[in-house]
Amino acid sequence: MRIEVNHRTTYRYDAPAAGLVQALRLSPGPHEGQHIAEWRVETDADGGYRERRDVFGNRLCLFYAERPLSEITVTVTGLAIVSDTAGVVRAPEPLPPGIFLRSTDLTAPSAPIAELAGRFADLPPLAGLHALCGHLHETLRFDPDATDATTAAADALIAGRGVCQDFSHIFVAAARLLDLPARYVSGHLARTEQRQQDAAHAWAEVLVPDLGWVAFDPANGLCATDAYVRVAVGLDYLDAAPIRGSRRGGGAETMTVAVKARAAQIQSQE
Repeated sequence: MRIEVNHRTTYRYDAPAAGLVQALRLSPGPHEGQHIAEWRVETDADGGYRERRDVFGNRLCLFYAERPLSEITVTVTGLAIVSDTAGVVRAPEPLPPGIFLRSTDLTAPSAPIAELAGRFADLPPLAGLHALCGHLHETLRFDPDATDATTAAADALIAGRGVCQDFSHIFVAAARLLDLPARYVSGHLARTEQRQQDAAHAWAEVLVPDLGWVAFDPANGLCATDAYVRVAVGLDYLDAAPIRGSRRGGGAETMTVAVKARAAQIQSQE
């Protein structure tokens, strides 16, 4: 599938913010089943850029604003060509798998998560992960007002609701309790029922014995297909967040996000 992405994020500050630095993990890399035909990241403010790979192998761009800003918009436009690999992910792996058994504050194990994982412990790994994915999809309620970026998996599970970030954190935490390396993924999902979204998407990848890394989307109850553009990975949201930053002053901050990810039309030549 050819997927066009337009991802716009605007930050507004009550007062000019100085020393603004933003870490942008907005550019996907190529791997088996994913080819990046076009991709561009722009800001509407003057500043400097420094690009590198982070420890997880994500493409990282650091933006340094030249002067205090009351508003800044980051725009991503791109075209990815994605093939359906039945959820199996074969990408460059800079870290040993055991790293992804580590818990974080957002994916810390708890008694409810341990109980959840225990329901699937007697199944073969792949079957257990499919069952876990389907269970979360069926039992958790998607509610964008119930959580925020700081909500831990344990709290979202108790609440029984959240967004794709929360579904993924719970899935990752449970998989690690099953002694399966698991990681958080940020990216885009080309949807047919709505063109504009108010956030990028998130899912999880788990290392399945004798198969490799497999991508599961518990928010939708399925493995990743050719409608998914994989951008960044990490132990949790903080490692793979599209934009994280720091500043001096500025007062209160508001953020608005608009995302369009859709199947691109193939133009025929006559």
